[in-house]
Amino acid sequence: MLADTARRSSKQELEDLIKARYSLVYVSSHEEDRVEEALRRLCMEREMRLEVWSITEGFKVIANGTGTRDVKDPMKALDHVLRGEGRGLYILRDYHPFLKEPAVVRKLRDAASALRKTKKSLIMLSPVTKIPPELEKSVAAVLDWELPNRIEIEESARKLLAQAPPATQQMVEQDPTFMERVVEGALGLTLVEVENVYAKSMVRTHTFDLETILEEKKQIIRKSGLLEYYEHREEFSDVGGMDVLKDWLVKRRHAFGSRARDFGLPLPKGMLLIGVPGTGKSLTAKAVGALWQMPLLRLDVGKVFAGLVGSSEENIRNVIKTAEAIAPAILWIDELEKGFSGTGSSGMTDGGTTSRVFGSFITWLQEKTSPVFVIATANNVQQLPPELLRKGRFDEIFFCDLPDRDDRHQICEIHIRRKNRDPGQFDLDKLVDATVDYSGAEIEQAVIAALYDAFDTGEDLTTEGLLRTLKDIVPLAVTMREQIEAMREWARTRARMASARRGSGGKTKDGWMAKYGAQRSGLGDKPGETTSDDGERKLEL
Repeated sequence: MLADTARRSSKQELEDLIKARYSLVYVSSHEEDRVEEALRRLCMEREMRLEVWSITEGFKVIANGTGTRDVKDPMKALDHVLRGEGRGLYILRDYHPFLKEPAVVRKLRDAASALRKTKKSLIMLSPVTKIPPELEKSVAAVLDWELPNRIEIEESARKLLAQAPPATQQMVEQDPTFMERVVEGALGLTLVEVENVYAKSMVRTHTFDLETILEEKKQIIRKSGLLEYYEHREEFSDVGGMDVLKDWLVKRRHAFGSRARDFGLPLPKGMLLIGVPGTGKSLTAKAVGALWQMPLLRLDVGKVFAGLVGSSEENIRNVIKTAEAIAPAILWIDELEKGFSGTGSSGMTDGGTTSRVFGSFITWLQEKTSPVFVIATANNVQQLPPELLRKGRFDEIFFCDLPDRDDRHQICEIHIRRKNRDPGQFDLDKLVDATVDYSGAEIEQAVIAALYDAFDTGEDLTTEGLLRTLKDIVPLAVTMREQIEAMREWARTRARMASARRGSGGKTKDGWMAKYGAQRSGLGDKPGETTSDDGERKLEL
């Protein structure tokens, strides 16, 4: 709740602009009805006349008066505003296409100057922000209308909850955190999208299903074109070893809710995973989405730099805007060093584009207040810009080393079980002894190769078959020993180890998902839906 009240709302900001006699304001929002309703209430409070114009309907009075004006020409619409008397607020819907016409731009500049001497304000309301250079100084302010906050979203959920079966209502009341998760799951959607997805969830499952809500957010990601939505295919139990990192992540599972803010905890910013290739950095990023039940978005930095000159800077702003729009979310940047490795020479190679994009990213990383948790992975720490490693960018920097004996025992169990075999039928101690200096990815590939051999001979997978396959693999730790030792030396004083180096035999504790796994609920079949005569959504449950 604190995050919503700490800054002034869009309505409060616009009210200040009107009081200050700002004559021309640009409001960017896809929620036309919601913005106009807020302005209607504002005009009722201030006893101002409110008229709304569109090219299809002309002017319509929606506050402190009645009537319509059949004025559909964009130039004549400005004449109507200038002729208006008394205190008034005028909204021009989707006026931006007409800003390509020189006569309209000139007329707007004249209108902005004339309106400053009156008690009237003109608002251009559009889902996109397109202001020609000639109007940059005439448009007094550009306001991005905020998406629904927690209070508005919860009100929408409560309306539908009243129609839910008694068992659902009782479940919600007994679990005070359930409604909070439902509300957080819908953050970043417009109010219409919230109402629709809640209704769909209710008719499908007779309750609020988080999977259905997250499905709606995927559509936003697909429209952006710069981010990729990752499905929750990997579970937290699929990550072998790295017990310190796992424990760190589990402790922050509920750190994005209002209860954590009330407790005094800041929002987690993110973490940087550095280490040997194949040790599970990317797998961990994928598994966190399932553990926290949050959307996982993958950023391909290469897509940011594609396109026309100047579009890269806009692309990174769109990435940040999209991630914040569907927050709480996890933003995963894989192999970070490859995307920003040319920062130092950017001025000589690409006109400074990489440097500007990188500057925008690290500034956002430092200053962001939205619940977007950034997981960045890197294999070569030497290529990372030093600005990225300083304190404050990430909550923690973890070094993922090759698995020790206990970790390899757990990793062997995981990959054998994932191939529908019983690990108890294998001599795991022999496999652990044979995989010294092997990464988790190399152990996985050994299991797959042994499966191919067994399938070819018509036999089943055995310990002996695995051991034969392991002898044919030369691990990366052998071919890149010097580089790995250099990474370990760097991490010794600059990063936190992802796994406690126990060095003793025996099995490690398992059952992470059994202890920390996400709860999913759902009831019933797929009933239909109707709408009552009074405009309220009524569900057939």
